Formats: sequence, structure tokens, C-alpha cells
Amino acid sequence: MANLDKTPAAVGPIVTAVGPSGFRVSDRIVPGGLILTPDNAVDWPVASLEALTEADFAFLLALFPLPEFVLLGTGATLRRPAPALTAALEAKGLFLEPMDSRAAARTWGLLRGEGRAIAAALMPVGE
Repeated sequence: MANLDKTPAAVGPIVTAVGPSGFRVSDRIVPGGLILTPDNAVDWPVASLEALTEADFAFLLALFPLPEFVLLGTGATLRRPAPALTAALEAKGLFLEPMDSRAAARTWGLLRGEGRAIAAALMPVGE
């Protein structure tokens, strides 16, 4: 009989904790924003959702192939990025799925466990 309660282990960096002081990825604490790809976890120095520009996604736009989509963690609560930003990124093939950063971190782990070729851009949750 097959054991069905085991979820496949995700490949690549996984967020193991989210809090006011930042994100924990493996044994590293990232104090601000965080970009995740199947191979990397890099600091993402962003000021606010309202201040995001296309340039803030340059790291992800440089990936080949581009991810299926990007989980955009918008901090402590779900907020939507500016429609002009979303349209500019979509025109280049980068599609955002906004959600609060805790939900985005959990979703990242689940979808990576399925082997999905996605990325995440997580804003800090703050106090």
C-alpha cells in the first residue's frame, strides 16, 4: 500500500519562516524583500508596493525561460500592484499572482514540491 501522506520535497530554496524581522530561507535570515527562483534566493530591496517599477523585476525578466508566473507577496495583506506595472510586465511575458507574503511563501513551497517552474517576489510583512 502506498503512503499518501507524503508531499514530495520541493527542490531549491524554501521559506521556512516569515515574520516582522524578515524571511528565513534554510539557515539564512533575509531582513527585507526576497526573490525566489528554483535555483536561487536573493535579497529584493523594495520600498513599497506603490513604488514598484518594472526595474524591480529585472532579475526575473532576465531568466530564461521565464517562469510560468510570479507569486507576488504584497506584505501583511493582499494588495494589488498598479495596473500599468502589471500590463508592462505581462507584455514581456511575466505574469504576477498577488497574495499576502505569508500565503505566497506557503504557495511557493507547495508548487515547487510539484516541480512547477515559478518564481516568487516577496515583500516584507512588517510589524
